[in-house]
Amino acid sequence: MNQSIEQDAKHLIALLHGFRRVVIAFSGGVDSSVVAAACQKAELDFVCAVTAQSPSVPSWQLDTAAAVAAEIGLSHHVVPTAEVEREDYQRNDSNRCFYCKDTLYATISQVIQGVVESNSGDLTVVSGTNHDDLGDHRPGITAGKRRNVVAPLAQLGIRKSRVRELARYFGLSNHDLPASPCLASRIAYGVEVTSQRLAQIEHAEAWLRSCGIADCRVRLHHDGLARIEVRNNLLESILRLDAEGQLVSQFQQLGFKYVTLDLEGFQSGKLNRAIVPLELPKQFKEKGMAINEQG
Repeated sequence: MNQSIEQDAKHLIALLHGFRRVVIAFSGGVDSSVVAAACQKAELDFVCAVTAQSPSVPSWQLDTAAAVAAEIGLSHHVVPTAEVEREDYQRNDSNRCFYCKDTLYATISQVIQGVVESNSGDLTVVSGTNHDDLGDHRPGITAGKRRNVVAPLAQLGIRKSRVRELARYFGLSNHDLPASPCLASRIAYGVEVTSQRLAQIEHAEAWLRSCGIADCRVRLHHDGLARIEVRNNLLESILRLDAEGQLVSQFQQLGFKYVTLDLEGFQSGKLNRAIVPLELPKQFKEKGMAINEQG
């Protein structure tokens, strides 16, 4: 057994044990699943997982979250979030993720009041943010800090590759699940986020998966242009679908006007290359209400 993995697991469990009562912002991805498994092993007084239900979250991801929560043995709550209704979010500038996470954490702070007894002590909300996330453009992390959300993986300096090792160590079935950011992350900055566009992207990626293209991104640009990103070893498979006339026809039926293939291949966060950093409005720079509530 890899002793360093054992030590990382012990440190994570010990850190979480100190909070006693925890609510996990739970996507069902590897990061939040590792945090959830460690919470369960920490034998806390109270722990539950909360997953957002939104047009920006594909249905398969909700199914995965429910299955993994059951596998870990967690109390699991799916709550509707309304970030798509926020003008700040719809505008889709480089701070979109801030408004998404701010909405999620605000919603969690409201719904947990109905989940636990009102006199049962402080609750700490934790996320699956890992150390590698700190080096990317992640305004959602700012939203978490504003709401006093704890990121134990980042706090312990645990990187993504190590998170996957911990997932295997904890025996999680999703240890090799590819990262899947929200569907809005596929929409080029400046193109308005709408429920209809999110559904287009979800259906396009689902169709590609049904054709054997498991790890893919369908990016939506101005003028209804779809840009498909896949791993380099799958480029030929995409071209084969195109040669058979299936791909363009299917995407046009979904409402895309143009269909392109990115020859550079898949790269997570590629749309961030076009970012022009924006200042958050003053009210969001100020420290907001703590999300640790009297539960």
